[in-house]
Amino acid sequence: MSSIQERLQGRWRITETGTWDNDYLDLVEPAFIAFEQNGAGEFRFGAVVAALDCAYSQTDVGFRFQGSDEGDEVSGEGWAECKGVDTIHGEIAFWNGKETTFKARRWPKS
Repeated sequence: MSSIQERLQGRWRITETGTWDNDYLDLVEPAFIAFEQNGAGEFRFGAVVAALDCAYSQTDVGFRFQGSDEGDEVSGEGWAECKGVDTIHGEIAFWNGKETTFKARRWPKS
């Protein structure tokens, strides 16, 4: 496992996007993106729920996603990289043309 994969593994609380405000982000549940050890992952924000297929490089993770937004099928791609120990940033681009930057912080462990 690469060091970037180890650093990104786990759940991250999406705190900000360049497109949607926090009321929308947390519409259904607290917004998050998660990266799993096996190269899978997921994100949820607003009414969007998607599964990720991740590929790690030495500096970041790229991913493709498929899921739904209010029952409509959505897909696209994105990336994330570490900005400090407990912060990441990246981009999510839907294949219908919508795209946004995002910032997230490590989800507190319970």
